[in-house]
Amino acid sequence: MATNKEVVLTYEGLQKLEQELENLKTVKRREVAERIKQALSFGDISENSEYDEAKNEQAYIEGRIFQLENMLKNAKVIDEEDIQTDVVSIGSKVKVLDMEFDEEVEYYIVGSTEADPSQYKISNESPVGKALIGGKIGDIVEVTVPDGVIKFKILEIRK
Repeated sequence: MATNKEVVLTYEGLQKLEQELENLKTVKRREVAERIKQALSFGDISENSEYDEAKNEQAYIEGRIFQLENMLKNAKVIDEEDIQTDVVSIGSKVKVLDMEFDEEVEYYIVGSTEADPSQYKISNESPVGKALIGGKIGDIVEVTVPDGVIKFKILEIRK
């Protein structure tokens, strides 16, 4: 089912989704169609695991294509020129001090579609992202997590 939820993306995120969509449409579709054709050549499909696997992959690919097309249709790309350096917003790179551990960490605030915590890309909808959005240099923000409250001091905001 299609959704019209706005998808907030950086330009980098937009390019990544467009590349994935192009790859699925031009490469993966062809590969899975060839696998289905090959599996059909084995004859009886009632107990043909190759055919079943290929059909399942085809369903996944078509579902992902639909999902990506919908996301791109509803994409709102953050213009780097609109990113301010005096207040945290989507697209900001924010250096913070974890006050409990006295460690500096830099987060990149992105839309939920692009979030990748292992790369320090955090969603504007995540607890840390929500707490940082709207913050200014010198602000101390509190983030409620299952273990309690984490305090971050905003040290730097850049594009």
